[in-house]
Amino acid sequence: MDYYFSTTLQHTSMEEAVEKITQALKEEGFGILTEIDLNATFKKKLDVDFPNYKILGACNPNFAHKALQAENKIGTMLPCNVIVRENEDGSIEVAAVDPMASMMAIKNESLGQIANEVREMLARAIDKL
Repeated sequence: MDYYFSTTLQHTSMEEAVEKITQALKEEGFGILTEIDLNATFKKKLDVDFPNYKILGACNPNFAHKALQAENKIGTMLPCNVIVRENEDGSIEVAAVDPMASMMAIKNESLGQIANEVREMLARAIDKL
Protein backbone atom coordinates (compact mmCIF):
# COMPACT_ATOMS: atom_id res chain seq x y z
CA MET A 1 0.00 0.00 0.00
CA ASP A 2 1.33 3.43 -0.92
CA TYR A 3 1.27 5.95 1.89
CA TYR A 4 0.19 8.85 -0.33
CA PHE A 5 -1.84 9.94 -3.36
CA SER A 6 -0.26 12.23 -5.91
CA THR A 7 -0.61 13.95 -9.23
CA THR A 8 1.75 16.01 -11.33
CA LEU A 9 0.74 19.33 -12.85
CA GLN A 10 2.32 20.77 -15.98
CA HIS A 11 2.47 24.48 -16.83
CA THR A 12 1.48 25.45 -13.29
CA SER A 13 3.39 27.60 -10.82
CA MET A 14 3.87 26.69 -7.17
CA GLU A 15 1.50 29.47 -6.16
CA GLU A 16 -1.17 28.27 -8.59
CA ALA A 17 -0.79 24.68 -7.39
CA VAL A 18 -1.12 25.74 -3.74
CA GLU A 19 -4.25 27.74 -4.62
CA LYS A 20 -5.74 24.83 -6.60
CA ILE A 21 -5.19 22.22 -3.91
CA THR A 22 -6.37 24.60 -1.18
CA GLN A 23 -9.62 25.15 -3.09
CA ALA A 24 -10.05 21.43 -3.83
CA LEU A 25 -9.52 20.62 -0.15
CA LYS A 26 -11.97 23.35 0.87
CA GLU A 27 -14.60 21.75 -1.37
CA GLU A 28 -14.07 18.53 0.62
CA GLY A 29 -14.45 20.30 3.99
CA PHE A 30 -10.77 20.82 4.80
CA GLY A 31 -9.04 24.00 5.86
CA ILE A 32 -5.31 24.67 5.87
CA LEU A 33 -4.03 25.07 9.43
CA THR A 34 -0.34 25.33 8.62
CA GLU A 35 1.88 26.07 5.66
CA ILE A 36 5.56 25.25 5.90
CA ASP A 37 7.87 26.54 3.18
CA LEU A 38 10.85 24.18 3.32
CA ASN A 39 12.84 26.16 0.76
CA ALA A 40 12.69 29.32 2.90
CA THR A 41 13.17 27.42 6.17
CA PHE A 42 16.24 25.52 4.98
CA LYS A 43 17.75 28.70 3.54
CA LYS A 44 17.20 30.60 6.79
CA LYS A 45 18.19 27.83 9.22
CA LEU A 46 20.84 25.92 7.24
CA ASP A 47 21.86 28.37 4.52
CA VAL A 48 21.21 25.70 1.89
CA ASP A 49 19.24 25.90 -1.31
CA PHE A 50 16.34 23.49 -1.65
CA PRO A 51 13.77 23.13 -4.42
CA ASN A 52 10.36 24.74 -3.88
CA TYR A 53 8.54 22.49 -1.43
CA LYS A 54 5.58 23.32 0.81
CA ILE A 55 3.83 21.20 3.41
CA LEU A 56 0.19 22.10 3.99
CA GLY A 57 -1.46 20.91 7.19
CA ALA A 58 -5.05 20.15 6.14
CA CYS A 59 -7.80 19.53 8.66
CA ASN A 60 -11.45 18.59 8.42
CA PRO A 61 -12.76 19.58 11.87
CA ASN A 62 -15.67 17.13 11.86
CA PHE A 63 -13.46 14.14 11.12
CA ALA A 64 -10.69 15.32 13.44
CA HIS A 65 -13.25 15.52 16.24
CA LYS A 66 -14.59 12.02 15.47
CA ALA A 67 -11.06 10.60 15.33
CA LEU A 68 -10.09 12.19 18.65
CA GLN A 69 -13.21 10.78 20.28
CA ALA A 70 -12.28 7.32 19.02
CA GLU A 71 -8.57 7.58 19.91
CA ASN A 72 -7.35 10.42 22.12
CA LYS A 73 -3.71 10.15 20.97
CA ILE A 74 -4.58 10.40 17.26
CA GLY A 75 -3.65 14.06 17.45
CA THR A 76 -0.06 12.91 16.99
CA MET A 77 -1.03 12.14 13.38
CA LEU A 78 -3.03 15.29 12.70
CA PRO A 79 -3.39 17.32 10.58
CA CYS A 80 -3.33 15.50 7.25
CA ASN A 81 -0.24 16.62 5.37
CA VAL A 82 -0.38 17.63 1.73
CA ILE A 83 2.81 18.54 -0.12
CA VAL A 84 3.31 20.77 -3.12
CA ARG A 85 6.79 20.46 -4.60
CA GLU A 86 8.56 21.55 -7.73
CA ASN A 87 10.22 18.80 -9.76
CA GLU A 88 13.49 19.26 -11.65
CA ASP A 89 11.60 19.53 -14.96
CA GLY A 90 9.49 22.42 -13.63
CA SER A 91 6.35 20.36 -13.14
CA ILE A 92 4.60 20.50 -9.78
CA GLU A 93 3.74 17.41 -7.76
CA VAL A 94 0.88 17.53 -5.28
CA ALA A 95 0.63 14.62 -2.85
CA ALA A 96 -1.53 13.86 0.19
CA VAL A 97 -1.01 11.36 2.96
CA ASP A 98 -3.18 8.26 2.81
CA PRO A 99 -4.69 8.12 6.30
CA MET A 100 -5.41 4.39 5.91
CA ALA A 101 -1.67 3.76 5.77
CA SER A 102 -1.18 5.80 8.94
CA MET A 103 -3.99 4.01 10.77
CA MET A 104 -2.50 0.56 10.18
CA ALA A 105 -0.22 1.15 13.15
CA ILE A 106 -3.17 1.82 15.47
CA LYS A 107 -5.20 -1.06 16.87
CA ASN A 108 -8.58 0.71 16.94
CA GLU A 109 -11.21 -0.57 14.53
CA SER A 110 -13.44 2.49 14.87
CA LEU A 111 -10.71 4.61 13.30
CA GLY A 112 -10.78 2.52 10.13
CA GLN A 113 -14.11 3.88 8.93
CA ILE A 114 -13.10 7.46 9.72
CA ALA A 115 -9.75 7.05 7.99
CA ASN A 116 -11.42 5.51 4.95
CA GLU A 117 -13.81 8.46 4.61
CA VAL A 118 -10.96 10.96 4.96
CA ARG A 119 -8.95 8.92 2.45
CA GLU A 120 -11.75 9.22 -0.11
CA MET A 121 -12.02 12.97 0.46
CA LEU A 122 -8.28 13.55 0.07
CA ALA A 123 -8.18 11.37 -3.04
CA ARG A 124 -11.06 13.37 -4.58
CA ALA A 125 -9.21 16.63 -3.86
CA ILE A 126 -6.09 15.33 -5.60
CA ASP A 127 -8.19 14.01 -8.51
CA LYS A 128 -9.76 17.46 -9.00
CA LEU A 129 -6.39 18.88 -9.95
